[in-house]
Amino acid sequence: MIIGVSGNLLSKVCNLKSKIEMLYSKIEGAGKPLLILHGFLGMLDNWKTLGTQFSTEGFQVHMLDLRNHGRSVQSEEFSYEIMAKDIYDYCQANNLENVDIIGHSMGGKTAMLFATTYPEMVDKLIIADIGPKFYPQHHQSILAGLNAVDFSKKPGRSEVEAILSEYITDFGTRQFLMKSLYWQEPGQLAYRFNLSVFNKKMDEIGVALPEAAIFNNPTLFIRGGNSNYILDSDFENIKKHFPDSKIETIPNAGHWLHAENPKMFHELAISFLK
Repeated sequence: MIIGVSGNLLSKVCNLKSKIEMLYSKIEGAGKPLLILHGFLGMLDNWKTLGTQFSTEGFQVHMLDLRNHGRSVQSEEFSYEIMAKDIYDYCQANNLENVDIIGHSMGGKTAMLFATTYPEMVDKLIIADIGPKFYPQHHQSILAGLNAVDFSKKPGRSEVEAILSEYITDFGTRQFLMKSLYWQEPGQLAYRFNLSVFNKKMDEIGVALPEAAIFNNPTLFIRGGNSNYILDSDFENIKKHFPDSKIETIPNAGHWLHAENPKMFHELAISFLK
């Protein structure tokens, strides 16, 4: 564990190992525990700015790299059940109780399953642009682009982006993916996420929340106005699983709503958490 102090903030970068797995996290601030779970192909760094904001407002913020992402454990096991268990193990290792959770996309579905499986551990839940329903596979072009990069040829960052651009036309999506590139050793780039496992287990990303899963505590769903992940027709199903829930919309924002309009996302989240 590495501990550093910056101003009045306590910042920790932790490698915490349970009996089986290890999750990597960055912890900032002091107060009520707030866990932040990133989306598919992301990592905790995607939430660094907002996480730091929350840490100044009475929260001990735990930004996590989920399994097979970022600096966390690389494993052949990949499902919402195992990721929810990872969160449980993380909370146990850190003696965390009565936590609030923010989860985006895949992280949101993980948060839903965790909250409905261990409701006694969760106070409030914020789900960003994902619903409890089944989602058909829709990452084919992204996976094709990621798999088209041959790291044995030792490409540079600009070469990797040029290859990705042949498959992924959206600049923002490419930049999001490029954040997970790192120098494995001098002259050798690699992805931080476990692409080989995702190739085999992509269907796990779209799995629905179990039919009987219910969480009765306050829950806020925030959707992007330009995103099709949460439709008006999904409201009834959301209420079935989360009876004490409300749904807010950030206008002119897509699936990465927290990055596209962090100010409004923060305002909605902090108003709900306080």
